[in-house]
Amino acid sequence: MISVIIPTYKKKEELLKNLKHNLPYLKDCEVIIVNDDPSKSLSKELKEFSSINLIENNRNLGFSGSINCGIQASKHDLVFLLNSDVLLHDDTYKSLFDMFKKHTGLFAIVLSQKEKNGTTGGKNRIFWYAGMIRHSRAVNTENGITAWAEGGSSLMNKSILKDLEMFDELYSPFYWEDIDLSYRAWKAGYEVLFNSDVAVTHHHESTIGSLYTSQKIREISYRNQFIFIWKNITDTRLVLSHLAHLPRNLASAILRREWIFFSAFFKALFLLPAILMKRIRYNRNTRRTDREVLNLFK
Repeated sequence: MISVIIPTYKKKEELLKNLKHNLPYLKDCEVIIVNDDPSKSLSKELKEFSSINLIENNRNLGFSGSINCGIQASKHDLVFLLNSDVLLHDDTYKSLFDMFKKHTGLFAIVLSQKEKNGTTGGKNRIFWYAGMIRHSRAVNTENGITAWAEGGSSLMNKSILKDLEMFDELYSPFYWEDIDLSYRAWKAGYEVLFNSDVAVTHHHESTIGSLYTSQKIREISYRNQFIFIWKNITDTRLVLSHLAHLPRNLASAILRREWIFFSAFFKALFLLPAILMKRIRYNRNTRRTDREVLNLFK
């Protein structure tokens, strides 16, 4: 019925602790763990969990590549993406399976996420400002549409995932890949929903923040923001807006002495040939325009 995909990288103790907590709620599900650390096998540690399918990458693929490996290996029609730093409260997520059967245009459902500071996340919006695509949390946390299915705790229709060519590995090692995938789903005519009735505990960045400096994280995020715009935005006025604001945004970075914005820009520029090839491929059969998608989240 449901294939659960858990990517992991270096955080062995966290994975094992949370896995023992979550497994009772994952009965009757196919559980796939994708180890993205080629230097350390997890086969010994996971030997006691005989029902788990362990995939061990022979090179570091990042979040997108690891999830894609899990999707390719999965057997069921519904995929549940579950980060190793997420704790399930129960198995009520299984009740959402019927929503996919009733709504053929439903791509994904995002679960409500309880953060360690007590706030609730999972419902988000995207918008255009000063020549760039931006994102933020939605004001309300009621059931409804959300801009993207967060890669840490979302259920997805595998058939649609494959039609969309899954996660784009250009965004490796992390950030923007789930926004990109969902944006392509919205443009293709599908929907992404937030469900506040099913909750998990998710301590965002507990893995990333322990392995990368804040400067490196921001540089990767900026780079991937450029990749997203250059690959996905086809509206002429938005493209012209991006180009017109680019000198101003670069000048603003100089004034702020935010040199990582420049390094991110040039790293994205280095990937431009690959970005443009994907831009052509991914935008052939869109059903919604950029403005139609962005207007959904005003």
